[in-house]
Amino acid sequence: MCLALTVNSADPRFQPDLSTTYQPVKCDINCNCDKKEAQCTYERRYAEMSSSSGVLGEDVLSFGNESELVPQRAVFGCENIETGDLYSQRADGIMGLGRGRLSVMDQLVDKGVISDSFSLCYGGMGVGGGAMVLGSIKSPPDMVFTHSDPFRSPYYNIELKEIHVAGKPLKLNSKIFDGKHGTVLDSGTTYAYLPKDAFHAFKDAVTRKVNFLKQIHGLDPNYQDICFSGAGRDVTQLSKVFPQVDMVFTKGQKFSLSPENYLFPHTKVSGAYCLGIFANGDSTTLLGGIVTRNTLVTYDRANDKIGFWKTNCSELWKRLNDSNAPPPVPSAFDGRNTSVEISPSIAPSGLPDTIIPGVLQVGLISFDMMLSINNTIKPNFTELAESIAHELELNISQVRLMNYTHTGNNFVIRWAIVPAESANCFSNTKATGIIRRLKEHQMHIPQKFGSYQLVKLKVEPQMKRSWWKQHYWAVAVAVIVTSVLGLLALGTWLVWKYRLQDIVSYEPVAARAIVPEQELQPL
Repeated sequence: MCLALTVNSADPRFQPDLSTTYQPVKCDINCNCDKKEAQCTYERRYAEMSSSSGVLGEDVLSFGNESELVPQRAVFGCENIETGDLYSQRADGIMGLGRGRLSVMDQLVDKGVISDSFSLCYGGMGVGGGAMVLGSIKSPPDMVFTHSDPFRSPYYNIELKEIHVAGKPLKLNSKIFDGKHGTVLDSGTTYAYLPKDAFHAFKDAVTRKVNFLKQIHGLDPNYQDICFSGAGRDVTQLSKVFPQVDMVFTKGQKFSLSPENYLFPHTKVSGAYCLGIFANGDSTTLLGGIVTRNTLVTYDRANDKIGFWKTNCSELWKRLNDSNAPPPVPSAFDGRNTSVEISPSIAPSGLPDTIIPGVLQVGLISFDMMLSINNTIKPNFTELAESIAHELELNISQVRLMNYTHTGNNFVIRWAIVPAESANCFSNTKATGIIRRLKEHQMHIPQKFGSYQLVKLKVEPQMKRSWWKQHYWAVAVAVIVTSVLGLLALGTWLVWKYRLQDIVSYEPVAARAIVPEQELQPL
């Protein structure tokens, strides 16, 4: 099991031993190794003191049921320990989209399945959700771009020169935003962090504009949060109370932030809000996810630039189309929380409703079904397999029982559907038909098995077979033919030798003339 008890995950923990496609990343000189020096390990720390550590593994990664990007093999970190906000959040982990060999982006770009660009759109305050696009999209005409220098640091940086509050620039030297790593945009960090002088200037400017609000204590007694009460519970009206903030880039491009981009709600006082921008311990300016709420951020890595476009992320696709932009390609899915245990009415496989010919060759379909029966007697799995094969129009040899568990009258049974013996994968039509029948509960099983519910459905691509597996029949025939010919040749030689002994007579050694030894002459 990859996830230890120190991990607070929302969904069932990933168990590599139950995956037929999982492979650990073995220890080598390019990675840190575990104590047994058998497997690569990793450790990541984030600005808000969160951390994640564990081992590296490789498996098939799918991208949601609204994605056009088919499942791909990828290396990922399998957590054993996580701390801070990573532990307390509802999500199961964090997705690496940065620059680097193990980044999901770099792996997909190296495979040639997407272009070197991606976009993120985080939902607004109290809304959550959002969207992600893997690959390039046509940018809206009013998207604001700034240069991002990949040689400046390993992070995504932008050329921030000024910050304006209520239209007035903070009285700061522009070089303050260019210290150490510069201004870093980090979607994996929750809040924003400014160098101390910039933070105090920003805090004072905002406080002056809302001096009619009462300042109150924050939630953490160990930290002096800057909080204001009396702003009202309606977050859509916050722009009437708090000032607009503008980020100004090198060439004068200006991107405006609304109050939800620098505030977070006080959870104990209704209508109160706190600054989500804090003082940084060093000279780096770090802009976390709060700054990009309800903002489409395009990381155009191919052209070394990052774009910002203010939008309602829950209506992103509609707004993109209204801006004469084509649908995102090649992959897009919204960020709603989708559990492993899902409703059969939603495509749980990570595939579109119709499998695109030539894009994915399905090699295995597995699913978990939950039976609710009237007694605790173990069902007849052979008879149930025959019924499933009949309903899915398969041979009984294609339906295989993997394992089962039961609690009381409920049995959760895992089945694997494999291609016919003469095939390496399912045809597009066959795979689509099986998936659709499973999703739409079109199987009718005998009443003695009670009612059933589809719990989980997984589709895996055809595994590439080695040269030996692909040609084992030819190799076997060649070995047999070679062996037969060798035996025939050996038999023929033995017969010939035996007959030769009958024809040639040999004199005894004593009858031969004795020849004196002669010394070999030097050459």
